[in-house]
Amino acid sequence: MAQKREENQVSAVRRAKHGWIYTIVFSILSAAWLYPVCLVAINAFKKKAFITRDPFLLPDERSFFGFRNFVNGVEKTDFFSAAVNSVIITVGSVAVILLCTSMCAWYLTRVHDKLTAAIYTLCLFSMIVPFQMVMFPLSKLANMMRLSNPVGIILVYLGFGAGLSVFMFCGFVKSIPLEIEEAAMIDGCTPLQTFFGVVFPIMKPTTITVAILQAMWIWNDYLLPYLVLDLKKYKTIPIVIQYLKGGYGAVDWGTMMAMLVLAILPVIVFYTACQQYIIQGVVAGAVKG
Repeated sequence: MAQKREENQVSAVRRAKHGWIYTIVFSILSAAWLYPVCLVAINAFKKKAFITRDPFLLPDERSFFGFRNFVNGVEKTDFFSAAVNSVIITVGSVAVILLCTSMCAWYLTRVHDKLTAAIYTLCLFSMIVPFQMVMFPLSKLANMMRLSNPVGIILVYLGFGAGLSVFMFCGFVKSIPLEIEEAAMIDGCTPLQTFFGVVFPIMKPTTITVAILQAMWIWNDYLLPYLVLDLKKYKTIPIVIQYLKGGYGAVDWGTMMAMLVLAILPVIVFYTACQQYIIQGVVAGAVKG
């Protein structure tokens, strides 16, 4: 017994030492990742000349420009109109992806035949196909089908977001006991009632995780809206920020930094509020039944 206690104490000391090492390493990595964001926020309140001259210094009485960069950026880019388009596209796309892919994953997991196996394989295959291979045919097809608007692009995002979402939902559905659904069927529930009344509430951790991942991707996406949307009528936040670049590479860095802060602020707030569900949903989706 004494020998076992000594071994446990030695292993505990080793774990404590390794824990300090991990803490230091990941603290350094976190600082490295957060530093560019802090740099953008600092320069958003500085005059243009001081951004290019002293980009790493905090604003002082000479360089501080207040909120004028934000006001100038909003006036130059029609930011609020672009924000409305981004909200419509992000919220609509995430809602459609969650609804369609959760139902699809439930069906693919519970029905075992060649068709469902082929559909699941295609969903996995869509995750490894580079976007650059399909972007030109996609933009042409979206134009032909009149999808060049904030509502039409939701269908495009459904296609691109289905692969990862179906994969995560399928992993979680496999961990749900089939007896729960059979009991609901015996009580007289239809398949839709069983899904929305029993299965979908159980999917909450994975649903929130998928919603966070898809919302961050769609909100920050630049290339797909640029290719699909009619830019004369509709622009998203990443697109209007890119329009701040002038001819011959000239950039108003103060206005650019201010608009970047406004663009990333909703994502940071959303992610901070929901981050506790990410690991929970990923681990739940990794369980294999």
